[in-house]
This record gives sequence, C-alpha cells and structure tokens, in this order.
Amino acid sequence: MNSEAIAKDKIDAWFAQWTTLQANIHEAHNARNNTAKGLMEEAIALFEQLVQAAGEEVLPINGNERLAFIKAKPGQYACYRQLDELFKETKKRTARLRIQASKS
Repeated sequence: MNSEAIAKDKIDAWFAQWTTLQANIHEAHNARNNTAKGLMEEAIALFEQLVQAAGEEVLPINGNERLAFIKAKPGQYACYRQLDELFKETKKRTARLRIQASKS
C-alpha cells in the first residue's frame, strides 16, 4: 500500500473527479441519450487509476469481479450503481487504512 497515495488530500481529489462524473452519468441515464457508456468508460478508467496509485489493498471485497461486471456492459444503469458502490467502499477502505497506518 502506498501510504502517501491514500493521504486524505490525494484521495479527496480522486473522489471529487468521481462526484463530477457521477452527476453527468446519472443525468445521461435519465436523459437516455446514449452518452452514459462513454462517461462510464471514463469513470472506470478513473477507478482503475485510483486503485493503481493507491495499491490493490484499497480494492473492496470482490472488487475485481465487480469491476469485470461493470466493464462488460458499462452502458447499463446497474453497472453505474455498482461503480458508485465501489467508489463509496473504496473511500471507506482508504480511511480505515489511513487510521491503521497512523496507529503503527
């Protein structure tokens, strides 16, 4: 695990990008204008970059399998919801890892 990569200011920057993308993806699904898939592909890349930078330890339970599901059909609303959950769980996990690292 890269302790510097999970520092609060660095993690918050990743999640700020997700928040912006999330709003756009949600809007695209509501509008049914076929832009959700491209936005999801961008969000998937963002998530993968986050995991690569922070380390595999930040990946939630079944994270790889869930990511494979998302990547298989990124235009589906269920995949958007699953990616949202992965981001939420990863944020919680990085907070726990930061606390554990500070106690060591």
